[in-house]
Amino acid sequence: MQVKTLLKLSVVVAVVTIVLKTLAWWVTDSVGLLSDAMESFVNLASALFAIAMVTIAQRPADDDHPFGHTKAEYFSSGFEGLLIAGAAVGIIWAAIHRFVEPQPLQALGWGIALAVVSSALNGVLAWRMLIVSRQRHSIALEADARHLITDVWTSVGVVVGLFLVTLTGWVWLDPVLAIGVALNILREGSRLAWRSVEGLMDTAVEPDVRSQIDRTLAQFAHPAIRFDHVVTRRAGQRRFLDLHMHMPASWTLGRAAALRSDVEQALMSEVPGLRASIQLLPSDVEAHFNDPVDPQL
Repeated sequence: MQVKTLLKLSVVVAVVTIVLKTLAWWVTDSVGLLSDAMESFVNLASALFAIAMVTIAQRPADDDHPFGHTKAEYFSSGFEGLLIAGAAVGIIWAAIHRFVEPQPLQALGWGIALAVVSSALNGVLAWRMLIVSRQRHSIALEADARHLITDVWTSVGVVVGLFLVTLTGWVWLDPVLAIGVALNILREGSRLAWRSVEGLMDTAVEPDVRSQIDRTLAQFAHPAIRFDHVVTRRAGQRRFLDLHMHMPASWTLGRAAALRSDVEQALMSEVPGLRASIQLLPSDVEAHFNDPVDPQL
């Protein structure tokens, strides 16, 4: 399934859960369920923004963006983190007001049932989105999936809290639970924002991808050939690799270029979406691009 298709499905599910959770809050007057409903509004806004960013990320490279637009997905993750933080503040404000002025809860059975149904929808969708996000290396899809998982745990916490209110009659548990929910989604929002910052700072590829690269290079191991200065970075769904390949100076340019082509093809076959750039050097020549520069030169 395509990334955009799943995100569009996330929009539909978000609308459905908003209706269910808002109805649950309306019939019970539970601030805990209100906090759950507010997070679903964040889900909707995040999914819509993610669709826009994924659309931009899929644009081909152009003169102004020769490496493509894949980093646009990181803006989706950061935006979602900020929305979550805003929702958390709103939930805490409503919960404090309800804690100061407690209100009796009504029709908890209906409220709990509606919350469980919406939680099940989010759980199934999040599970599928996580699988596809790992296959496609989509940070936007992963961010949306992890937010939905947080939403599921939020709903579970709210339902458990409402059961306790039913059993004990302690209505103050409802706003306390809402504050706990807010702190939990605030933590998740911080993680998403940090993932966005890391992506925009050109972090190295994931450990499993680096292992694939190393295994592929090892297939070309030979006393006359060596690889060094291996540098990687990731940008959205794309992965980039730069390295030096040393070979005997007596080789013809045609022979060296043919071997480089074989290495590039093997790397890109092993790691889909990888863009490899290999610089050819004689065995007795070393690159010095990381050496300190004398300011007097």
